[in-house]
Amino acid sequence: MNSLRLYWNFARPFTLVPPMVGIFSGSLIGYGASHARFPVLQVGLAVLAAAVLNAASNGLNQICDLENDRINKPHRPLPAGLMTRAQAWVFVAVTYIAALAMVAVVNWETLAIYVIAALATVAYSAPPLRLKRHPVASNFTIALIRGELLKVAGWAAVSTVLRSLEPWYIGFIYFVFLLGATTTKDFADIEGDRAAGCITLPVRYGATWSARAISPAFLLPWLLLPLGLYLRVLSGDRTAITVLSVVMLLWGSYVIYLMNKDPYRLVTEGENHPSWHHMYWMMMVGHLGLAGAYLIRLNH
Repeated sequence: MNSLRLYWNFARPFTLVPPMVGIFSGSLIGYGASHARFPVLQVGLAVLAAAVLNAASNGLNQICDLENDRINKPHRPLPAGLMTRAQAWVFVAVTYIAALAMVAVVNWETLAIYVIAALATVAYSAPPLRLKRHPVASNFTIALIRGELLKVAGWAAVSTVLRSLEPWYIGFIYFVFLLGATTTKDFADIEGDRAAGCITLPVRYGATWSARAISPAFLLPWLLLPLGLYLRVLSGDRTAITVLSVVMLLWGSYVIYLMNKDPYRLVTEGENHPSWHHMYWMMMVGHLGLAGAYLIRLNH
């Protein structure tokens, strides 16, 4: 039981929920928009594979970030000496293989997206590319994986994504959000990232400037919702999408206030800035809210 708990903590379970919600909601959106049959088994495998792939990515990131985490997060399994690097590598290998094996059962479009996402996570964390060291490339990679491709992969589990702009536009909404919002994870890590040569936005420009620079990312994505209705790209319920846009804009405004008020503040546990937690909750509410708008439309 202690070993299972150790690997569970190593997987960082809280971060596994948003990709699962993103895939599931993307499948519901694809179902509502295409009126295709909802393949329960395939969607379930895609959802589970998203969590497992994210666990693999988290593990690889912790292996490659060991120098950073000795300063930033010394309580994690590797820097705390609770897990060996060999154990960590076994976990990473098994989870990468398991995630791709599961999604291979779904269909080739979904598998292709997951393979691209898996390769991008390796490029993000591991040498020689280690895109995490570069602020723009780092944010772009995360936004691509957990924003654009996440929604498209969920849709692809239900219906093809090669004949419509809609899944790509929806994915772009979350791409824009994460392009800036992902920096919230870096506010608490300035010291360790600087020591390890990871030049994040807060390391290069400071937390105050970075908080201001990424603030639009908490508003612009939710303006793309009514724009999508106006352009007739989004086919969900217009009223529900409009309400979602307003809620997210108000929430985003609060996070901007919180982030700019004290960008150096850490949560009680010393893990991340409070805006990071809001970012995750905003993603999940945005995912489920948009899915609801498409299911409402389906029932009309």
